[in-house]
Amino acid sequence: MRKILVTSALPYANGPIHIGHLVEYIQTDIWVRYQKMCGHQCIYVCADDAHGTPIMLRARQQGITPEQLIKTIAVEHRADFAEFGVDFDNYHSTHSPENRYFANTIYQRNREKGHISLRTITQAYDPVEKMFLPDRFIKGECPKCGAQDQYGDNCEVCGASYSPSELINPVSAVSGVTPEQRESEHHFFRLGDFETLLRQWTRGGHLQQEVSNKLDEWFAAGLQEWDISRDAPYFGFEIPDHPGKFFYVWMDAPIGYMASFKHLCDRSVGIEFDDFWKPGSEAELYHFIGKDIIYFHALFWPAMLHGADYRMPTAIFSHGFLTVDGLKMSKSRGTFIKARSYLDHLNPEYLRYYFAAKLGSGVDDIDLNLDDFIARVNADLVGKVVNIASRCAGFISKRFDNRLAERLPEPDLFAEFSSAGNGIAGLFEQREFSRAVREIMALADRANQYIDEKKPWVIAKQQGREQELHQVCTMGLNLFRLLIGYLRPILPVTAAQSESFLQIEPLTWNALSTPLTGHRIAAFKPLMTRIERAQVDALLAASRESLEPAASLQAKTGLLSKDPIGDPIEFPEFAKVDLRVARIVQAEHVDGADKLLHLTLDLGGERRSVFAGIKSAYTPETLVGRLTVMVANLAPRKMRFGLSEGMILAAGPGGSEIFLLSPDAGAEPGMRVK
Repeated sequence: MRKILVTSALPYANGPIHIGHLVEYIQTDIWVRYQKMCGHQCIYVCADDAHGTPIMLRARQQGITPEQLIKTIAVEHRADFAEFGVDFDNYHSTHSPENRYFANTIYQRNREKGHISLRTITQAYDPVEKMFLPDRFIKGECPKCGAQDQYGDNCEVCGASYSPSELINPVSAVSGVTPEQRESEHHFFRLGDFETLLRQWTRGGHLQQEVSNKLDEWFAAGLQEWDISRDAPYFGFEIPDHPGKFFYVWMDAPIGYMASFKHLCDRSVGIEFDDFWKPGSEAELYHFIGKDIIYFHALFWPAMLHGADYRMPTAIFSHGFLTVDGLKMSKSRGTFIKARSYLDHLNPEYLRYYFAAKLGSGVDDIDLNLDDFIARVNADLVGKVVNIASRCAGFISKRFDNRLAERLPEPDLFAEFSSAGNGIAGLFEQREFSRAVREIMALADRANQYIDEKKPWVIAKQQGREQELHQVCTMGLNLFRLLIGYLRPILPVTAAQSESFLQIEPLTWNALSTPLTGHRIAAFKPLMTRIERAQVDALLAASRESLEPAASLQAKTGLLSKDPIGDPIEFPEFAKVDLRVARIVQAEHVDGADKLLHLTLDLGGERRSVFAGIKSAYTPETLVGRLTVMVANLAPRKMRFGLSEGMILAAGPGGSEIFLLSPDAGAEPGMRVK
């Protein structure tokens, strides 16, 4: 029996799970369920990634503590995962005593060995927000490839990693102002100390070939020291003996794997932490991650572990991104689908199956083509697999008192299906799920062909063929049992319902090769229903509606919305709109208004009073001093709270996700935006 510990990347506790996230958790869950079916000790742990500035700022906007925010998000995450059949052995939080212990331990052990250095750096500081800016809250042009609107720690276009000071034309993503440069002492992890080790490890079969090739580019560029500290205010763990300094969220996030496992060990009998994490352990450790976080997991993480005298991962499995109908998920098209929205409209096992039918062992992106999704689920699951049981079970119930025949009429056919399990098992092991699905569906076609040839509905009408009918239907149900067993890692709920129908224990991989004969089954109940296009359309509509139609949003908040697109206008008409840079010099709540803030704007010597529906996303004190863009020639509008003399521009789906437009660096109040 193998001892296996498996993790997925930790979802950030700043928002809901969406179907793009689910690619990873479903992929991991399928692999884990397969290992458990084979009788191995396979433990799957995860946690919410609960630290960092985004969580701190969102909690502040909502008027709650970060602890309250992450507690609420954790409940939502757990519920979504559970309904999608993602079966963690333990789900925890990085904001936990266990994570604090391991973060401190890994830091201290590396520091004692000289792998942590201290030095004073010049760092971006937001004078409006009065805070040092985390990397992800500075945006500008990538210093490597020149891509615009990139974060301050890594480029999403070329994958380069860099420091915020290298960013070209940086601006604060919080206030929109150009950051100041101020000095601060920081802690650095000396990644270069591990270059020889990492070169060997990354070429030692622990990574996919394409990942190893990508890492070679970073080795060629030179391994840079990694800033693992952040200045207050920050939501996270304070660094021991350094008040006001906190571990960077990416420092303690992967350590959350260890913390979640330790939390499980402390509540379980027979699971020892050191058996899985000590150097030289024979247990296997696997991380499933997205290709966008390879740098952290395949370089920093194994180096930190080795430096702290813990074992390194057996392998890291990366996957690609999800597109919908060939395009990036879009809120305006309704294809940015939250897990909860999907669950409100469709069976989660449909998506599990479709993802499995697309996933391989590489890092290629996969596409959710909605027409293909409907057709494949209806044809494969409903039309092929479930149909086998429905075509045979009724005869067993009505003619043979729910009891299967004592023998199979064609043992060679059963043996053919059974022997195919070895190849399918190998494909599951190698994470070649799409190939496994193709093999299983080819068997389903063969099973339906058998039933079509034998025609039990014809046999049932003829005298003296009762035994033949009994055996043919028993054969059909045994083929169904094999198919549902092979699909069990992908369709756990349907498999459990099938096991209940067949009146058998949960299927194991080894048990599949023994036929089910002379056995009483239960009455058959439909296992799945067809997807109707109207269900998918309703899901897309609900995802769009969650953004609010443009007219409604503008009327309620004074914001411009992207959707829907209105009738075309000519350029001269558009040119009449006078967009100007404005500085917010005063912001205050409006008595009796749930959504509005009263802003006083400076247009370069001229002041305007504007009411803006952004209260759910901003507090007054976070706005004063920042630059934004306003429609300066909009006719004044009399409101019951006063006169609004213009409109500020913002974008976002609404609620707390509203983002004021910020002008480029160097802009001044009164400048025209072209």
